[in-house]
This record gives sequence, structure tokens and C-alpha cells, in this order.
Amino acid sequence: MIPSLRRRRSTPTRFTATSAVALTVVILSACSLNNTDTTGGDNTSPAAQTRPACTSSESFSQPLATLTPATDPRVGQGPCTTRLPERGSVAAVSPGTQTLPTTVTSHDPTGGVDVTVTDTSRIVAFDISGSIGQTIFALGYGKNLVGRDVATSFPDTSDIPIVTGSSHSINIESVIALDPSLVITDGSIGPLDVVLQLRDAGIPLVFVDSTPSITGSVEKAQQVALALGDPEAGEELSTKLNADINQVISDIQALAPQNPEDRVRIAFLYVRGSASVYYLFGQGSGADDLIRALNGVDVASEIGWVGEKPMTDEALIEANPDLLLLMTKGLDSVGGPEGLTKTLQSTALTNAGKNLNIIDMTDSQIMTFGPRTAEVLDALARAIYSRDAATE
Repeated sequence: MIPSLRRRRSTPTRFTATSAVALTVVILSACSLNNTDTTGGDNTSPAAQTRPACTSSESFSQPLATLTPATDPRVGQGPCTTRLPERGSVAAVSPGTQTLPTTVTSHDPTGGVDVTVTDTSRIVAFDISGSIGQTIFALGYGKNLVGRDVATSFPDTSDIPIVTGSSHSINIESVIALDPSLVITDGSIGPLDVVLQLRDAGIPLVFVDSTPSITGSVEKAQQVALALGDPEAGEELSTKLNADINQVISDIQALAPQNPEDRVRIAFLYVRGSASVYYLFGQGSGADDLIRALNGVDVASEIGWVGEKPMTDEALIEANPDLLLLMTKGLDSVGGPEGLTKTLQSTALTNAGKNLNIIDMTDSQIMTFGPRTAEVLDALARAIYSRDAATE
């Protein structure tokens, strides 16, 4: 039987590779998602440096469940930038028993294609968030990665060539020059017809059917492992990730307000001020999963906002979030928190804008949904619910 990489869906279809490409074209025609973020997560742009840090390396030494909750997280304590603990790489499991050749179903945006993988010694991986490259490292195959996207960025990847351009489009010549034995992607970086040229060149090309969600980060471990011919490592990693995520969610529930009426109302905004790109992420975008895991109220879903599409003043004012979540470079592009409320005047009319309750996180982390998902939730929860214990 040919193993399938299709994720099991217990909910309606959400974010597909095709919709990912469509959104990528809109956003990245303006500017790059992670244009110069090669530090592994520490954004050092001038605008970011004017904001206090929500978290410090010392703060993570205290377990999330033992923190003292803020009196009213809906009001917050002003803007801050959240960062993950610095690591040289992602935590990895030991590779299992690899069986090659293996034939898997590649879930191309245009339909399933059977692909036979005979060699994983030279892997190129790329997706818009860097989650596939991170997963390969977490599965114990990082030494086999010879090409990466710009978002797969932590110290252990610094010597691995980048095959995506500043606009998150694929550089086909740079991929072929690396002589890969396997390419893994998810359709979020294109153009698609260019990516498919790799298969025409005789390179095994596998698309994983990856949905940006909490459960998707767990299932991605199994999907990528199947393409590597090592389902055993995939099961081990997915079990570990699932346990870590569930533990963090449980700790967040204990830390967050117990009265449902006191839950923080949260909106996720994607902004690129230099190109006047302002998106509100709603149901099925992945931001809804993130907010629910943080025990917040996803106000975009509450007003019926589906997917990721240009924000309207009316929608944001109607949603009236207590807290805004943004990517760091997006917030910097509008001049920081104060610039956001001036550029998007509707934000100033929300509770979040009035209190400047605005939290940002590095672009390559906040919506990655990869092996560090539990850490992302932990860091954001500290920023939202117990910043006194987390701030430097």
C-alpha cells in the first residue's frame, strides 16, 4: 500500500496549498515576509528595539503554570515584542529505521501524484514559514538539508544555501545547482509552474498537504517523515509535539481568566505599510487556532470573517479587539504601535488601540506551526497573561 501524506480532516477544508499561493502572491508582491530575518528570531530593526521585550531568556526558567496572572490582561501593559528562547537548532528525535525506496502521494495543488523517493542524502525544503525545514531538523535529518527557504533560520542552518528570493519566490537554478535527491514543499512558494520544473528535471518532488494550524504542526511531522521513508521518527516526533502542545494549552487555561466574559478578545493583523497591505486573518487562516490555543476570543471569526483578506475599518471596529497580534516586521513597517494607530485609524478606535495593547513576534515564528509551536504558545501566553514575570 502506498502511504498517503494527506492530513486527516475532522473539520471542513481550511487553508489549501492553492489558497496559500494566492495569498503569497498578494502579500509578497508588496515585500518579503522575512526579507532579512537571518538571526534565528531576534529582530534587531530600530523600530523593534524601541519596544520592550515581553520575554527574556531568564523568564522561561519559570514554568508557565507557576506564573502570577495579570489583574486584567484585556487592558494589557502597552506594546512589547515577544521572542523565543535562543537555540542553535530545534529539538530533535532520533531517526528511526529508514526504508528506501518508498513511494508516497505528493499532494500537488492540481492533484495527487505518486512519487518514488530513493535517496534522502541531499534534501532541499522550502515553504513560506520555514516549517518544513524545521521539521526535517526535528526528525533528525538536518545534516541532509542542502537547501532551504529564507524563513528556515536558526544558527544550525547558517551555512545552508537559501534557494528562495527576497520575494519568497523560488530560484529554480539555485535548486538544481545543489543536485538535490529530494525536494519537499507545500505549494506556498511559487510560481507553481516553476516549481514543477524540478520534477521535469528528474528530481523527486513531494508536496505535503500542510494546513497552518495547531494540529497541522503535529501532522506535518508524520507527513515529512513519510517522504523521508522514516515513519517511525514521524510517529515519535508527532507524539512529542502533541504532548508538549497539550501541556502548554493546559497551562494557559489555568493562567488565563476563568470567567468566559473576561477572556481577551484578540485580532491577528498582517500589515506591510510600505505597500499599503493590511489583512485581517479570520477563520481557517491559522490565526484562529493560535488565538483559541491562547484561550482568547478570535474576534475575526466571531464576526464571520473567513480566511485572510483585506481588512476593512468597519470589520475591525465591529470586532473591537482588546489585543492586536502582529508580525514584528509588519508592525515596524507602519512605524511601530503608535504608527499603526495613525496609519490605520480604525485601530485607534478599538480597545486594543486605546490601550496600545499590541504584541508582535518575529515573522518566522508566530505563524510557523512547526516543531516550536509549543514554545510559541508559551511565549505569547507569558506576554499576554503575566508580563511582569516575563519582562527584562
